[in-house]
Amino acid sequence: MSVVAGVAARSAVPGIRITVDTRGASLAPMMWMFIAILVTFLIARSVTRLIRSGRGARAGLGNFRIYGVHVHHQVFGIVIMIGSGIALVSATPRGAALNAAAAIFGVGVSLTLDEFALWLHLEDVYWAEEGRKSVDAIFCVLAVTGALIGGASFLSGRFGTAAWWSSAAALTASLVLSVVCLLKGKITTGVVGIMIGVVALVGAVRLAKPGSWWATRRYASRPRRAARAASRYGPRYHQRWNRLRDIVAGAPSEEGPR
Repeated sequence: MSVVAGVAARSAVPGIRITVDTRGASLAPMMWMFIAILVTFLIARSVTRLIRSGRGARAGLGNFRIYGVHVHHQVFGIVIMIGSGIALVSATPRGAALNAAAAIFGVGVSLTLDEFALWLHLEDVYWAEEGRKSVDAIFCVLAVTGALIGGASFLSGRFGTAAWWSSAAALTASLVLSVVCLLKGKITTGVVGIMIGVVALVGAVRLAKPGSWWATRRYASRPRRAARAASRYGPRYHQRWNRLRDIVAGAPSEEGPR
């Protein structure tokens, strides 16, 4: 991906403003969205872990129920995204109002994606092994929004100029490499690679994960490469990444739905 050369950042004191391209569009709303997603995710995970441990009752925390139905926090996230989305489209706020709307939208995104695994599997797998997919989804969104804060852009320059064609070529290459990553079973790498081209390049060059579309079709007649892929993405690989996920979000259990 191309990074706009004209990125300019002022002091982090009040009045911060990050500008990109010749029009000087402010990226402050994206910054507030990023912060809202990160903070909301950390708070949501802290609360759910307290509830899970049984210590949440002391602070008055517990699962929210309506007529006996457990209302998951993704429901509130969806409602928040709908409301803030309507406000952004209908009112087209600017300045502080836009920053606030972006932050509120980020809260909704975070609450919804924190239960990504639930709406992917259509069952309560929050504390199951499959629930780790929610952490991956949050990481992808944080990586993309973080890259946008840094000044990454899909296309730069005016249409038809050398700068535009150069950025279009870079975008095309990133998309192709990201598709290769997805075919190799590297979902997170593929998504992040759309915004950060070097990530997609590394993921596309390295071995595919066993069982992926790429490995099934390309490694069937290449046993040595299949064995290398199985070794690289073996139990130690999964334990390493699961340990990182669990530090942030809590380890899964066999206790069933929360």
